[in-house]
Formats: sequence, C-alpha cells, structure tokens
Amino acid sequence: MTGKEESFQAIDRHAPPFELVDADGASVSLVDFTDRVVVLHFIYASCPDVCPLHADRIAEVQGMINQTPMKDRVQFISITTDPSNDTSDVLKAYGPAHGLDPVNWRFLTVGPNQPEDATRQLVQAYGHKFMETDEGLQVHGVVTHVIDRGGRWAGNFHGLAFDPLSLVLYVNGLINNHRKPIEESKPSLWQRIKEVFS
Repeated sequence: MTGKEESFQAIDRHAPPFELVDADGASVSLVDFTDRVVVLHFIYASCPDVCPLHADRIAEVQGMINQTPMKDRVQFISITTDPSNDTSDVLKAYGPAHGLDPVNWRFLTVGPNQPEDATRQLVQAYGHKFMETDEGLQVHGVVTHVIDRGGRWAGNFHGLAFDPLSLVLYVNGLINNHRKPIEESKPSLWQRIKEVFS
C-alpha cells in the first residue's frame, strides 16, 4: 500500500483502547470490535472546514464496503472532540446528514463520568491533536486510522486526497490476510498408543 498510496502510513502496534458512549448513552469500547476491522476518525460536528469533508469521504468508503461481503466485518467509528456541544441529538443527526449507514457506523462521545477533554486526549494517543482556539474552533489534521481484528493498529491514511478504493482494498487485504489463532495440535499416533498403556 505504501507504494500505491502516498497518504498511507504503516503503524503495526497495539491501538490505544477507549471506552466511550454512543448517541443513546450505550457504552462502546474498542474491544467490542476485536472480530472486525475498525475504520476510526476524529471530528466535531460544528467544524466549518475539513470535518464534514472527512465524514463524506468515510461515507464514500463505507458505501463501497457495504456493497460487499465485508459489510459485516468492518466497523466505522467517528469520535467527537467537542463533547460539550455534540449532544445526543447532534450525534444522531450527523450520520444521516453525511450518508453514514448506522448498520456498521457509530458516533461516540465521552461518558458521564469522563472529563470533557477525554476524547482530545485519545486523539493524542493516536498521534495528532485537536487544539481549541479562542473562537471555539479546533485546529487539527485529518487522519483515518485502520485497526485490524484483535486491536492491532495497522495503519493511517492522512488527509483527504487518498483514493477511497485504496482504503477499501487495504481493509479487504486485512480481512483476507488475518492470521488465525494457532490450533491446538492433535496428539500423534504414538502419543495415543502410549496413553492407552499408561
């Protein structure tokens, strides 16, 4: 992928965990999706600049994936960096406004006992920042994180110029090349004979 997509960055390490809530207040954590590839990004709903474009790009990728058998193996997650303003109603309205399908997409925010900046701290754990300005805006980069099954942070797609098909093909590769757990080895014929006489 590195040779085909300039915006791609291989990571290959454990993804920072999280436990947040969705628009209905249900608890959602990264470990809930250990059997899926997770496409994760950070945005805030009132962003006047790149966040809406990022959501549209994710919806484009989701639309391509959801036309294939990968639909049940991929989870799309958006996390707000502005929990104070991104209320439950805002979170619920955001997906339909950008064409995101709730069948495998969730928009998450902080839980009732978490600090308001918990998701901005999580952004830093994923290697970038959303910095608040005096005007109430947030200065930030655009990164789409891809987490393989089992919680391995596989890679990033930086910016908005990446080809959506590249991300789809990358996710497909992760699904098809996932290493299965090593099966417990069966006893050999000699071991079975020994057990009969022991």
